[in-house]
Amino acid sequence: MRLATQGSVKGVITDEMVADLKSRIGREFKTREEPNLTEASKDAIRHWARDIGDIDPKWTDEAYAAGTRFGGITAPPSILYGFSTMAIGDRTGLPGIHSFFAGADHRWYRPIRRNDTITLTCVLKDVIEKSSNFSRRMFQQVSEVTFTNQDGEVVARSWPWGMRTERGTAVAVGKYNNLKLASYTPEDIARIAEIYEHEHEMVRGATPRYWEDVKVGEKIGPMTRGPWTATNSICFLHAHGGLFMKTHSYWFDYLKRHPQAGIPNEQGIPEGPVRGHWDSNFARTIGVPAAYDYGPERISWSCTLFTYWAGDDGWLKRLYVEVRRFNLIGDLTTFEAKVTGKRVDEDGEHVVECEYHAFDQRGEDHTIGKATIVLPTRSA
Repeated sequence: MRLATQGSVKGVITDEMVADLKSRIGREFKTREEPNLTEASKDAIRHWARDIGDIDPKWTDEAYAAGTRFGGITAPPSILYGFSTMAIGDRTGLPGIHSFFAGADHRWYRPIRRNDTITLTCVLKDVIEKSSNFSRRMFQQVSEVTFTNQDGEVVARSWPWGMRTERGTAVAVGKYNNLKLASYTPEDIARIAEIYEHEHEMVRGATPRYWEDVKVGEKIGPMTRGPWTATNSICFLHAHGGLFMKTHSYWFDYLKRHPQAGIPNEQGIPEGPVRGHWDSNFARTIGVPAAYDYGPERISWSCTLFTYWAGDDGWLKRLYVEVRRFNLIGDLTTFEAKVTGKRVDEDGEHVVECEYHAFDQRGEDHTIGKATIVLPTRSA
């Protein structure tokens, strides 16, 4: 048997490829790949919390969680991204063209409780051509994903999108050619360690944050994540899984079905394009100066910022995130948010609206977004 390994860093988007992709709009995306998680077991939830750096005890401490409004362990809202590769949307089509996760709009309706089983459906909603100073021509691929538990209840929906870019064009454009990677002195690391030493103070916990007490303009954060490393990447993959995270016979069987997925490394061994998340040499072949983090990883950090602040009696109802720049190996991320509004929403819930951004040590925003948080009221 001869195995084709045709993957390339020089794929070009053609009109025929775009027409084929657009013909799929409105169709439910089906995958033969087994999900990373099917059940939100205690261990799965613990791994997710640990691998995104979330120290809130309600996710992992059974005795503590028993005293919360849900009476037991529930999962961090971002665990949606651990159940299946479909959680990032339909990113098929355009073979040989790179795919970057670039954002999502999320709604949560019910908690994911310990031992819940979650299934996904995914529909491609739109394909939009955009201009880009990274790769000139770029296509935004938008999906709708529905997350359903074992009782047939919809626990969440999201509308994720990815950007499809030509790797060779991105290299030729060289947007990041002059970007300098971060480095740190022992004194710098000591200052970062001191910030983490106080992270527990951000966790609101069992003390209710009442809607009436929140003021428009109130600040949330700052919260620190990083400096990001390849080890962080491996930790997140431990919980998240990934389409190309396969070994031995599983990988070669996948290559038989998807030969464009295998891009030979420096030793001639076909590896998946996801290796740009830990392999800086490969990242440079797609126009990025070094290994870079996962979009769902940054979304997970964003969720943590707001669930820390909301406390055990709060509820993250909506999170809209735009992943705008690469968070590179060595980058230190700071999250800051503020309350921009308060209202009683269409569901009769008392919510606060927030805007936030995350920036690196260069002072450049790489993530922006909005959140809607339900809070308890003194009158309830």
